[in-house]
Amino acid sequence: MTDPARSAALQTLEAVRQRGAYANLVLPGLLRERKLKGRDAAFATELTYGTCRAQGLLDAVIENASGRSVSDIDGPVLDALRLGVYQLLRTRVGAHAAVSETVDAVKESSGRGAAGFANAVLRKVSKDDEDTWVSRVAPAASDDLLGHLAMQYAHPRWIAEAFWESLRANGVRSIGQVQALLAEDDSRPPVHLVARPGEISADELALIVGGETGRISPYAVYLPGGDPGALEPVRDGLAGVQDEGSQLVARALAVAPVEGADGGRWLDLCAGPGGKAALMGSLAEIDGARVDAVEPAEHRAELVRKATKGLPVDVHVADGRESGLAPGYDRVLVDAPCSGIGALRRRPEARWRKQPSDVDGLTALQRELLVAAAGLTRSGGVVMYATCSPHVAETIGIVGDGELLAAAGLERLDTRDLMPATDLPLGDGPHVQLWPHLHGTDAMFFQALRKR
Repeated sequence: MTDPARSAALQTLEAVRQRGAYANLVLPGLLRERKLKGRDAAFATELTYGTCRAQGLLDAVIENASGRSVSDIDGPVLDALRLGVYQLLRTRVGAHAAVSETVDAVKESSGRGAAGFANAVLRKVSKDDEDTWVSRVAPAASDDLLGHLAMQYAHPRWIAEAFWESLRANGVRSIGQVQALLAEDDSRPPVHLVARPGEISADELALIVGGETGRISPYAVYLPGGDPGALEPVRDGLAGVQDEGSQLVARALAVAPVEGADGGRWLDLCAGPGGKAALMGSLAEIDGARVDAVEPAEHRAELVRKATKGLPVDVHVADGRESGLAPGYDRVLVDAPCSGIGALRRRPEARWRKQPSDVDGLTALQRELLVAAAGLTRSGGVVMYATCSPHVAETIGIVGDGELLAAAGLERLDTRDLMPATDLPLGDGPHVQLWPHLHGTDAMFFQALRKR
């Protein structure tokens, strides 16, 4: 492609398709390599993440317009078509530029015949807007409203169903809420920074970076745009990139009331890649405590070491279910491995890789980790169970299991009491379920539990 921004986006899409790469890891390197900044970098980012996020909808439109299954279209041609259709339906890019740049890219990668095919598909798509195409490829709203909304806001149907089930389990009965959630999840989220307690305040950080302090977390700053890694406070370790919901989980554990004196032994049982461990470490340093951080994979353990450098955090490469650590911890975080469907807006390609079977394979692990955490916690201590998924099986299905909690010697605390004061709705408890459309965070779930 003659346009460097489109070229970077197309190369990233190819890496995502060919080797299962993550767009947010590939694209920044390409931007630096090609020295793209300002508007070009922003355009490449929007094209890449937007195309990844909308892939299911784009594929449905491509199949309808071409009369072919996307599985029958050569990979490089499909990458270019997705990029072109995204520009036509979801950006203000002129149709001529979107079509001509895409066709030229296909001609170079796959020849004239493929270029003619791409040209015909894109010109057909360009005749109608997104709403018209959604009405054409989505189930009729009168017959299947949830399926229609899932296609409209580019989500697999099973994830839309999981969101709806979780909303209802948390007392929400309006289908308008699931529509608002899907719409918010389909948009590009702002970058959230965390101001390291004891190093810099959120107000100071906001002034330095030109951001806005968070609505709930006392450490959160919303960044209006740009590369957070280039910010001086981030480079100097005074701040980090962390969703506000994750900040609230770590804070809740630190302020949860324990019975008896806090002996200063804190544990993060599933620490990689280290964001919550770093915030726990900052809070522990203020309180005179120390954190053990457990991570089974060495490469992720190294990320935890880097994130917690200079903090009272000791990293252990071990399986959290059999960590070998001595019991007696005052505070234990179980940020359990999960399906991650609550953080899809920050992982644009993830929604199309995940399957319902992923959840089935994780719930047993989540239960084992919770039991292990209970065994490491002293009487009167607190375990915080958290997931970046609102799926009922991974959340209420775990901490609402009376037999499991009784066997582990745990009782639920009202986790809403551990939240900073806010006018935003927190549901009926005793857990906290955050939502992108209500709280501006990832869909984090957390439940405080006391060891009897």
